[in-house]
Amino acid sequence: MKKYEFWFVVGSQSLYGPEVLETVAQRAAEMARKMSANLPFPLVYKVTAMSNAQITRIIREANYDDSCAGIVTWCHTFSPSKMWINGLASLQKPWCHFATQYNREIPNEDIDMDFMNLNQAAHGDREHGFIGARLRAPRKVIAGYWENEDVQARIAAWMKAAVGVAVSRDMKVMRFGDNMREVAVTEGDKVEVQMKLGWQVNTWAVGDLVKEMNAVTEAEIDALVAQYTADYDIATGNTEAVRYQAREEIAMKKMLEAEGCMAFSNTFQDLYGMEQLPGLASQHLMAQGYGYGGEGDWKVSAMTAIMKAMGENGNGASAFMEDYTYHLVEGREYSLGAHMLEVCPSLAAGRPRIETHPLGIGMNEKDPARLVFEGKEGDAIVVSLIDVGGRLRLICQDIHCVKPIMPMPNLPVARVMWQAEPSLTTGVECWIMAGGAHHTVLSYDVTAEQMRDWARMMDIEFVHIGRDTTPEKLEQELFLNDLAWKLK
Repeated sequence: MKKYEFWFVVGSQSLYGPEVLETVAQRAAEMARKMSANLPFPLVYKVTAMSNAQITRIIREANYDDSCAGIVTWCHTFSPSKMWINGLASLQKPWCHFATQYNREIPNEDIDMDFMNLNQAAHGDREHGFIGARLRAPRKVIAGYWENEDVQARIAAWMKAAVGVAVSRDMKVMRFGDNMREVAVTEGDKVEVQMKLGWQVNTWAVGDLVKEMNAVTEAEIDALVAQYTADYDIATGNTEAVRYQAREEIAMKKMLEAEGCMAFSNTFQDLYGMEQLPGLASQHLMAQGYGYGGEGDWKVSAMTAIMKAMGENGNGASAFMEDYTYHLVEGREYSLGAHMLEVCPSLAAGRPRIETHPLGIGMNEKDPARLVFEGKEGDAIVVSLIDVGGRLRLICQDIHCVKPIMPMPNLPVARVMWQAEPSLTTGVECWIMAGGAHHTVLSYDVTAEQMRDWARMMDIEFVHIGRDTTPEKLEQELFLNDLAWKLK
């Protein structure tokens, strides 16, 4: 992933004189330096902005600097906001308005009019906030003392969401073949998605992949199988199936790298010339940060890659997932998530095993190798991006993953079990009401707040299903959203 940074642009005005402005600049540089030590990306102090020309120039520079993933603004003194209009109106990067002040406390003995003249953030940030509201500009507002851990954690989370925006705008998805026949929710307007989210979604023939597979050497396969052996337990004697998956992975990765794609999809209905649906191959590629979507689901493929980039160390515990079946015993309701083969090992509670088993669906000539494991415990979210006709809707549900309540010894795939908010059945009612897909991205790293921030930055609808959601409230929300988005 690219090395990103965020620019700290501090508001003031020239009438305060050089001594005050020099103090503002020194403090801003100090704050950026100290906060950067606790943030996932550098916060770089750029300028104390005092004029329309300065602000417009720095925002234009931010727009065209690929390393700049967003701007953070703060007004140390009063900064008349009419001079921000031209710049903010042209801003194309995520914006966080940080309402803070340099001093933690009011200095009882030292406070005088010189102090008041220098430290005007309390009303400077309100003036700054007005122009953001007047421009209807999408922005994150974070208030609190700049050295507090909880405040820095919120800025860090916003930064990761902003990086998700940068990744989205560079996203290229490689589709091997088309979607699964007759499925509705995996369809979507690729032109609208590219206009809105930046994704370039195109198709490559399965025959091109087969040609690339045939060019893979035995030495390349040996090296990748050695990596498999180091990362996973081998629980199959069918070494040829494992080696075939390695051949598929090497070929797919070469094609992805050649085209600059970070996500891919395929379908079991189009494997012409291949012996196995990529299972282990897709799982190991996801472990390296690639996004994947089954049955040609390019939307969930791209979202998986984006959410991985938003996670820990730029490749977090986020994975393609599908609600497969329910446990509906009263008082012990759970959802079991899995897929035919392709769940990323970043979700694993322990060391995954490579196994081979028959796969009765699709064009598989031989038994595919795949990773089998149980998902780890912890709070998580599931996310679905759908095309509702005329706009995109991002649906996010809070869940709590648990150790599977039974071993399921004959289930030959990776599995994750969870409790849904506000409850399994109410959650299902709300998910279906909102139109959520059967394919999702499950993430332990990314939060609902971050996905809300990402949706705001991308200017798409966001629906959150959480502890306090009811079908009645959600129905009203969806109705009002529909009216509002038609008016935008």
